[in-house]
Amino acid sequence: MNQDIVPESGCLKVSSKSSPASVAGAIAGMIKDGVFVEIQAVGAGAVNQAVKAIAISRGFLSPIGIEVVCVPSFADIVIDGEYRTAIRFSVEPRYVRGVVRQDLEYDASMSL
Repeated sequence: MNQDIVPESGCLKVSSKSSPASVAGAIAGMIKDGVFVEIQAVGAGAVNQAVKAIAISRGFLSPIGIEVVCVPSFADIVIDGEYRTAIRFSVEPRYVRGVVRQDLEYDASMSL
């Protein structure tokens, strides 16, 4: 990736009623497009759905050679005039590894 190009940031707001599979698809699509993803969740149920979505997105991205990392942080936000603390997860690609072709037999002397 060119260092002069700074990808846009996408913030996904997750609730306790969000579908983890749908959020995971959004995460995977954004990561594939080179967009850094931030997920915002308020409350235990929303955090639970967000963490599940991140885990599912790893399953979508890993087979194509993309690994992701997640960095949690706190954010103070205002909802309906009330101050709340949200958890934000920054999801970023860590590295890209080679993908082993299925039609090749495994050879222990091969290195990836």
